[in-house]
Amino acid sequence: MAKNNDTASVLAFEKKLVPSDGYFYGTRWDERAEATVLELQEKSVRGTISNRLKTAVKNDPAKLNAEVEKPNLQTVDACALGTEQDTLKHQFTLKVLGGVERPSACNNALFKQSYYQAARNYIEREGFRELGRRYAHNIANARFLWRNRVGAEQIEVQVKVLNRGQEQEWVFDALNHSTRSFDQQDDQVNQLGEKIATALASGGGALMLEITTYSQLGKAQEVYPSEELVLDKGKSKKSKVLYQVKGHAAMHSQKIGNALRSIDTWYPDYSDEQESAGAIAIEPYGAVTNLGKAYRTPKDKQDFYTHFDAWARGGELSANDEHYVMAVLVRGGVFGESDK
Repeated sequence: MAKNNDTASVLAFEKKLVPSDGYFYGTRWDERAEATVLELQEKSVRGTISNRLKTAVKNDPAKLNAEVEKPNLQTVDACALGTEQDTLKHQFTLKVLGGVERPSACNNALFKQSYYQAARNYIEREGFRELGRRYAHNIANARFLWRNRVGAEQIEVQVKVLNRGQEQEWVFDALNHSTRSFDQQDDQVNQLGEKIATALASGGGALMLEITTYSQLGKAQEVYPSEELVLDKGKSKKSKVLYQVKGHAAMHSQKIGNALRSIDTWYPDYSDEQESAGAIAIEPYGAVTNLGKAYRTPKDKQDFYTHFDAWARGGELSANDEHYVMAVLVRGGVFGESDK
């Protein structure tokens, strides 16, 4: 088969939303100046056998009694607020970069030129305004707290621009902003969104934000840093290992980034109903790992590659599909196409 002369077998984009790790502190809602670093505590617990048992065991009372009498000994990491602390302080920085119209690697000049033109057309027409507003909405609603958001009595998000000469601040009541849709209009969210959109649309430079969140959970309540993936479980003495940086409990930057880019409501099965997936993270196949489902499949021609291959060569997409394609490019990744 003849090779296409506009096929880029090497094609990569650097991510344009770059969060730091998120660091955990304990404080009191009414006296936030006294925040202290939260550290992990190791616990050894005696659990019970609760997994599914073989038929021969579960149908024999004597065997079942013998099985459940066995101790399920575990050593785990945990993290909690102090006895006089009722509020989790979570802090990270976010760098927003421009230049998405220029791949970090591309080995085909024809493809690079046609892609550049398509990207410039989008930037001139849309200016990343819709994407910027959605990223800002996910900052305002504190989606990045994950389990630390659940059951909170109050959540306040403070956002500061750190760039010299561009100082600006916003304060959001996170519980007033939905995590399932982006229909709500808010002047402060729009202002922050414009700031993010301007940075994404720029050819260079960067916007630097500091995001500090206070989540009132209750005195001495457990909080949830990221859980580490233990690849060699045979060498691990713990059944749960939490993330820390030099003793400081923290959340992975990848987990924060996943929350910020959970803006895809353009996939075919989207619904804001509670039992649905709601807004999902921007992914080439719409993958939601905890549900074990891909919401954008090549079979339905809704995946990133189907849209991108046509659009980058001059084809037309709907406005929503263009937003999705550009959001994947902001996410970054390696998207080379086989030249065979």
